[in-house]
Amino acid sequence: MQFSPAVTTIAQTIQLSVAPVFLLAGIGAVLNVIAGRLARVVDRARTLEQLHPRSSGPEHDRHVWELRLLDRRMSVINAALFLCVTSAVAICTVVALLFIAELTNLHIGTIVALIFILAMALLVAGLVMFMIEVRLSLRATHVRVELLERERG
Repeated sequence: MQFSPAVTTIAQTIQLSVAPVFLLAGIGAVLNVIAGRLARVVDRARTLEQLHPRSSGPEHDRHVWELRLLDRRMSVINAALFLCVTSAVAICTVVALLFIAELTNLHIGTIVALIFILAMALLVAGLVMFMIEVRLSLRATHVRVELLERERG
């Protein structure tokens, strides 16, 4: 007769995998926010790319400065997306390995733990990149001093 795990064993494995699955939901929400920021940065870059050839003087310099900043932000956002998606893949691997280990009676707890630690490190790195991108975005969102007309107030 072929080995078939008890329903209680499968239920326990499902219970073990619930926390990583909730973590995946959280990462999904973070990815949604990051992807939204990337879309806004790309839209702004496209707008500036159209204005760039028609500008001159200080306005042209400001467009070039902002385009460089947007290019940097796109690179940082892409890194954050890559790291967070890689973290999610590692967490999916952890969940799969939990079931494989249970079904095949493999003792791979150390491997599962190491992959989970790797997933957390990737997530932390992705969140740090996201924080860096947010900080970079603040450089472009400040109102230029000359537009504030402080001498009039």
